[in-house]
Amino acid sequence: MKQIVVSAGIITRDDKFFVALRNQDQHQGGCWEFPGGKCETDEAPLTALKRELAEECGIQVEEAEMFQRIDHDYGDKAVQLHFFLVKKFAGEPHGKEGQVVAWVTLPELSELTFPAANQPIVDALVQQAAL
Repeated sequence: MKQIVVSAGIITRDDKFFVALRNQDQHQGGCWEFPGGKCETDEAPLTALKRELAEECGIQVEEAEMFQRIDHDYGDKAVQLHFFLVKKFAGEPHGKEGQVVAWVTLPELSELTFPAANQPIVDALVQQAAL
């Protein structure tokens, strides 16, 4: 089974997180996610993050740092996810591809349904905030 490499951005502002709802026809459709997408062949995860967030959310990433890498096997698909904390960006994030998006607080984030591979990130953000 081929592994898909994905970069995703944890975009924050004013103690809120920017999330997008996956379309029903996508893998894990109907779940919320941190925006991002597949890395092209030989594309570095940070480069992919910048490209994907420009395409999906209309922002230019100015500062991002690696948060966590997760390897997850869904059974029908294996993914390697690179999650970045997007600390600084230009532009106003929006659903550039028509996807439903929202700014949510940490308690609201905990209530949303995420793909299984994303849940450890939500848990880590909650744990980090509790420190």
